[in-house]
Amino acid sequence: MRLWLIRHGETEANVAGLYSGHSPTALTAKGIRQAQTLHHLLREVPFDRVMCSELERAGRTAELVLEGREIATDTTPLLNEMFFGDWEMRHHRDLVEEDPESYAAWCADWQNAIPTNGEGFQAFSARVQRFIDQLADLHTHQNLLIVSHQGVLSLMIAKLLQMPAASLWHFRVDQGTWSAIDIHDGFATLRVLNSRATWQQED
Repeated sequence: MRLWLIRHGETEANVAGLYSGHSPTALTAKGIRQAQTLHHLLREVPFDRVMCSELERAGRTAELVLEGREIATDTTPLLNEMFFGDWEMRHHRDLVEEDPESYAAWCADWQNAIPTNGEGFQAFSARVQRFIDQLADLHTHQNLLIVSHQGVLSLMIAKLLQMPAASLWHFRVDQGTWSAIDIHDGFATLRVLNSRATWQQED
């Protein structure tokens, strides 16, 4: 099975540098163009199934990428970005002043400190692992498209490659690109990361 990974297009919160976790934030004109470009780059991929975050920016990206295709999109909260609680739609400069103690603790130990009234990394990591565990039930699919978020996709790559969770920082997933992981019996192979090429059937 091949997993095709797409991060949602650029959003207004991305441009403003805000923590947007679960908060609604629209795609920018650039974000829409990124998704439309991916539509053309991946138009020949025979997707069997599409799994998408529940969040609007991911759903809109999936719609644009799959425009003209009759492929049902299944949404799941397991693919939602990490929830930042009281820090949602706030800039780090604001948090230094508004919630200095908690923000400093999180910056010093992001794997264990928890954003105020938000989701800690350990809970987030366990949630992504639950999605990975469900992939075993989808083994009959050859091409599974996953549309999600930076944190989710980076962590998913690290976990599938059997690397420590903190290794997610080594796998930045860019907007407007596609990545691919092949799932074999007992291991995974990262085939493509952040491609802007048109996919063509392999010989």
